[in-house]
Amino acid sequence: MIAAVDKNTCIGCGTCPAVCPEVFEMDDDGLAVARTNPVPSDVEESAQEAAEECPVDAIHVN
Repeated sequence: MIAAVDKNTCIGCGTCPAVCPEVFEMDDDGLAVARTNPVPSDVEESAQEAAEECPVDAIHVN
């Protein structure tokens, strides 16, 4: 599974690193970034949850 954040859509709310800190973090620009790819199998479920929780649908996992 690969995780990606659309920085043009991200609003920097911080939900994704709160839900899945193993994969997501806030970058210096205040927007989220997927720092771990591929997503480790033991956190795929939480990465998917982070994508579902994103209020602007900026996270894509597949």
